[in-house]
Amino acid sequence: MRRLYLTLFNVMLLLISSHLFAANEPSLDGLTHQLTTAKLKQVPHIIEQLETQGGERMLPLFSAMLAGELYYRKDDSRLVHAKKMESGNFSLVDVITAETIGDVKKKTIKKVRVNNRLRTQLRSVISRLTLFSSDRDTREAAIKNMLNALNEGNIVLLSKAKADEEDQDLLVLIDTALSLNDLLNNAEIEVRLAALDDLSNSLEPIVKSSVEALLEKDDDGNFIESDVVLRNKAAVVAEKIEGKVGFYSFLEKLFFGLSLGSVLLLAATGLAITFGVMGVINMAHGELIMIGAYTTYVVQLLMPNAIEYSLLVAVPAAFLVAGFVGVLIERGVIRFLHGRPLETLLATFGISLILQQMVRSVFSPLNRQVETPQWMSGSLEFNAIFSITYNRLYILVFALLVFFALQLILKRTSLGLNVRAVSQNRNMAKAMGIRTEWVDAMTFGLGSGIAGIAGVALSQLTNVGPNLGQSYIIDSFMVVVFGGVGHLWGTLVAGFTLGITNKFLEPVTGAVLANIIVLVFIILFIQKRPRGLFPQKGRAAE
Repeated sequence: MRRLYLTLFNVMLLLISSHLFAANEPSLDGLTHQLTTAKLKQVPHIIEQLETQGGERMLPLFSAMLAGELYYRKDDSRLVHAKKMESGNFSLVDVITAETIGDVKKKTIKKVRVNNRLRTQLRSVISRLTLFSSDRDTREAAIKNMLNALNEGNIVLLSKAKADEEDQDLLVLIDTALSLNDLLNNAEIEVRLAALDDLSNSLEPIVKSSVEALLEKDDDGNFIESDVVLRNKAAVVAEKIEGKVGFYSFLEKLFFGLSLGSVLLLAATGLAITFGVMGVINMAHGELIMIGAYTTYVVQLLMPNAIEYSLLVAVPAAFLVAGFVGVLIERGVIRFLHGRPLETLLATFGISLILQQMVRSVFSPLNRQVETPQWMSGSLEFNAIFSITYNRLYILVFALLVFFALQLILKRTSLGLNVRAVSQNRNMAKAMGIRTEWVDAMTFGLGSGIAGIAGVALSQLTNVGPNLGQSYIIDSFMVVVFGGVGHLWGTLVAGFTLGITNKFLEPVTGAVLANIIVLVFIILFIQKRPRGLFPQKGRAAE
């Protein structure tokens, strides 16, 4: 009985002491305030308590502290993330609430001091918090950071995280890190050979360089790795990894070629219509592309709080604005120059200069930045070396949609029927009662509108400026001539062919020489086939 009373008494003492300890434990606000007054030797204990009580909420504070950008305001001791600007002032953001405070002078804030011991502790704390975060992307970033900085502490954390991780892709990444550690730091050959087997399917750059390091020689020509079996295995694994890297590099070039081809397709489609139907060499086509890009810029100025939906408004707006300008050009100038291609070329060249100067007068000569909506930002990552950006992927899909929509218009509507009739035999179409002048105006407007849509797409890839169209007018003519004048399918094939060829040549020859080689190829090709890849047949060939 006496023993029972003693046990109960001890339990009561334990409960009372733990309650008193909890009551005396400082709050989160109190701990953050202590950082502004504590000595360096007291800070490690404060960081431990902040990690325990705050968890992931403290990551901005720890990250700012590690970067040497954690300050506090002298007047109220508020902890802030301070970044120095070009003006010399500091831009402040509250590290707890993420509230933007504004710009202040250096004398109003003071830096929280950090030494090497604290930096080591902070790296470990950040690794723990991010590795066990509830956010999947945060955990992935933490694992990749540890993969590139393997040490005994990180291996312990990764082993612990593996037991709790449910995401299969992240489990593969953790296994890669553990196997790489076995390869680099384990003394047993059997373990290292097994690690090489596990790493043979990994495309992480650190894995590739680590495997290749086993095959390196010293200054005397001797292999750094002495074990022959391990070297032979490493050579097989390195060759396998190199083969996969080459395959995905090919896919990456192919995608960028298709991306460039989609831009050329959009830029050249409108020109193919006007050139094919009307025989007009429109040197102002590039400026119509520029007008579409500036329309996108204006739309975003008018709806700054709805950038996510701005492109949905900009596409029809750019089509209408550029199409309207195209109709004005056709009605005001081109209709008086039918059958005189040289005068048409000179007139449209003059119009291009007028449009450029007009844009410089209204928007200034400086380039304008068009914002990319969130849904077009980022990239679709397939593995460590192959990813495709969303903006280029969307533009590729958009170009194909525009192309097939145009095909439907030309094949299934009365406008399309009239356009085909005029393109094949203008005099006969006029004799049949078709208003050829109206068809010319609508055709030029349609081609100009598509050029405006191309400008919307280009605004997501480059800055918008008065000279934007000049970069694509020559390429557009090359696509049209190479594919066959007036043949839309030829424009599609030519655009993607030139885009892919250019991107495969660039790594070997450089961007400028690649363009020259493509131009020379087209000149030689036209010498052999003057009508292009897909020449018009029948009366249209005339």
